Amino acid sequence: MFAGMNSGSTPSLAPHHMALIPSERLTEIQKDYFAELAHLATNPEAIELKDRRFAGKAWHSSWSKIIAATYLLNSRYLMNLAKAVEADEKAKQKILFTTEQMIDALSPSNFIATNPEVLENIISSQGQSIQNGIVNLLGDMKKGKVSLTDESAFEVGKNIATTEGQVVFRCPLFELIQYKPATETVFERPYLMVPPCINKYYILDLQPDNSVVRHMVNEGHTVFLVSWKNPDNSMAKVTWEDYVGGGVIKAIEVAQEISASKQINILGFCVGGTLTSCALAVLAARKENPVASVTLLTTLLDFSHSGVLDVFIDETMVKMRETTIGGEGGNFGMMSGLDLGNTFSFLRPNDLVWNYVVENYLKGNSPPPFDLLYWNGDGTNLPGAMYCWYLRHTYLQNDLIKPNTVTICGQKIDLSKITIPAYIYASQEDHIVPWKSAYESTHLLKGKNRFVLGASGHIAGVINPPAKNKRYYFENDAIAKTSDEWLAGAKEIKGSWWPNYTKWLAQFGGKKVPAKTTFGNAKYKKLEAAPGKYVKEKIGTAV
Repeated sequence: MFAGMNSGSTPSLAPHHMALIPSERLTEIQKDYFAELAHLATNPEAIELKDRRFAGKAWHSSWSKIIAATYLLNSRYLMNLAKAVEADEKAKQKILFTTEQMIDALSPSNFIATNPEVLENIISSQGQSIQNGIVNLLGDMKKGKVSLTDESAFEVGKNIATTEGQVVFRCPLFELIQYKPATETVFERPYLMVPPCINKYYILDLQPDNSVVRHMVNEGHTVFLVSWKNPDNSMAKVTWEDYVGGGVIKAIEVAQEISASKQINILGFCVGGTLTSCALAVLAARKENPVASVTLLTTLLDFSHSGVLDVFIDETMVKMRETTIGGEGGNFGMMSGLDLGNTFSFLRPNDLVWNYVVENYLKGNSPPPFDLLYWNGDGTNLPGAMYCWYLRHTYLQNDLIKPNTVTICGQKIDLSKITIPAYIYASQEDHIVPWKSAYESTHLLKGKNRFVLGASGHIAGVINPPAKNKRYYFENDAIAKTSDEWLAGAKEIKGSWWPNYTKWLAQFGGKKVPAKTTFGNAKYKKLEAAPGKYVKEKIGTAV
């Protein structure tokens, strides 16, 4: 299928895919391809390489430019063929994804013989770069993943996750951290953060200058945060219901009791937002109202269009997981955090895989320290029972948008019963939670909703502190019928969305009261200093 991509011969899709392309469109694509190929052959001096993989000076020699330009031309040809295939949406998505993955893998930059920068390094280092690359490769083979950062540069509790606080509650599923107030007075209603149970909580508390936790403490909130346990084999039977009832709802109750407040404000991030929404639906069904407002960051509730992850999920895949780890036939197991991490990396292969293959292995360089990428590699496992429920009832069957279809904690779930104010944030370039899908939550939740669209991707868009004055966001006070209509009426604002959010949240904090100087209460005593012990458990030590 990809034979000859580096040498310039005409690529082709498999015959059964070609048959799915209308003949007129196929002829047009081939005509354009040969015209561009002829132009390339007759005007090699006019070649411009705008792809960052070929930005180095070494790629500017005639032969290297031709190799790179031919590869890019063949890549466009293959993608045009894949886009022209007439098939159902799911099949077409798989064809596009597979084609793009193979194109990216076969870039001439990924091979020693066709990467002039690598060849120059070998010569200038007298072969030392190859030796270094082999050492890096062997090290990563032991870890089972490509190193994206210098992991020795970070230690949880030392230079990341350092906001002062105490663990005030611990159960087999999570620890609850209470953070020390940074202001003399605080809002009377506490603020509970529910991070995703995939990866660790400290994405919300990286370093002092980009910590969401520290920012919220500085804004006068008494912050509580759920630190999920990294599951081991003994937790294989833990369910989605356990995470909702024994996790989110329990954390709400503890935060209420410690703060002596009838209501709290709550934030859910990604999967944590989905869990939080399920918890709020359970509480609404019980006619309980312990939450004054909810914040959802890059969260899916409507999985109709779930982005590139949908490529991996169909009935066959879900059934296989249910049979092997989900409890069917008594077979319970774990979903490996290592496998999950590698899968997410291949959603952006050039940025999170091949770039590091070239730098670490072919050039023999060591990756620089980067806190966000350290967090990205610090994965967690998931209990098989919980994981399989999540796959089937969200990505596969999209049951959360169907009132009274699923039962959680003994209650039929109806998201429309959630009528508290909601701040819904999405990132414009998010490949995990497409922003237009996140926007659909504005119609599912029936309170006074506010939607804000930030720049960048799933994580970088969220972690955008005001002091750095980076990026931009869109705001529109009105909730439109469609996401496109909302964006058309939105105003672009430079900088971080965090001030917009804290201003919105302040109206639900209640009156200001003197900050407490103690942690916990008579029932919930401080157990150990933040970040606690659960966050320090690695995949290798948890299973």
